[in-house]
Amino acid sequence: MNVGPNLENSKHLNYQKCFRFLKDSYKNDGFRSWYRGNSANMVRVMPSAALNFAAHEQWKRVLGTDKDRPTPGRRFIAGSLAGVTSATITYPLDLARARMAVTKKAVYSNLFQVFILILRTESVFALYRGALPSIVGVLPYSGCVFYTFETLKAFRQDRTPNRDISKPERMLFGAIAGLIGQTASYPFDVVRRRLQTAAVIRPDDQHLTAMQTALKIIREEGITRGLYKGVSMNWLKGPISVGVSFMTFDTLLTFFRRLKFFVQV
Repeated sequence: MNVGPNLENSKHLNYQKCFRFLKDSYKNDGFRSWYRGNSANMVRVMPSAALNFAAHEQWKRVLGTDKDRPTPGRRFIAGSLAGVTSATITYPLDLARARMAVTKKAVYSNLFQVFILILRTESVFALYRGALPSIVGVLPYSGCVFYTFETLKAFRQDRTPNRDISKPERMLFGAIAGLIGQTASYPFDVVRRRLQTAAVIRPDDQHLTAMQTALKIIREEGITRGLYKGVSMNWLKGPISVGVSFMTFDTLLTFFRRLKFFVQV
């Protein structure tokens, strides 16, 4: 969940402040304010998810993951490389979403204006500001997520090979994978968001590098209340989001593979 300027700058992030922020946003700007920046999010999520899952299938094929025997290490590597592939291509969309989420409508009225103003007032390189920690952070995140999901599926199939994995099981495995992956990579996400939004809400910090930003967070806010600020909110959103994504993809993949088999027959 992306938080607004008041939450971003607060020393302590908790559920009370989060719900107060939602209440104030609704009172001041209406229900639609809760979904501010969501159009940019959807534009980013669709190609990002498609690239992520497609790249994972290709990397598994290239690496020969679990082809003749279980290869846990290759599962992790295939997942990490899939995440890097997706994040590298779609990063400017992620930056645009972050900018829209933490600024008022008067600053950026739509997704295209974000890109226009960034190119006009900053530079083309600003579209990839924060990309390095994002790509570094996606390595453990995507690796953990795909590794956990594939491992849980393999464990379940080994225990009861005569029964297909159900949709609720797929969603549960995806939720567990999302929880582990987001916890492992969350500090990288915090640093990435700070870099992405510095130009609009912390101008004095906009020239800091990823390492300098991380050290400043630790020095001023600490590790738990700095690098892990807001992680509990992600524990609510993340597992549901990842669980639904993995369940949907895995169900569709199984369906199309069976459809292809029947067509060939």
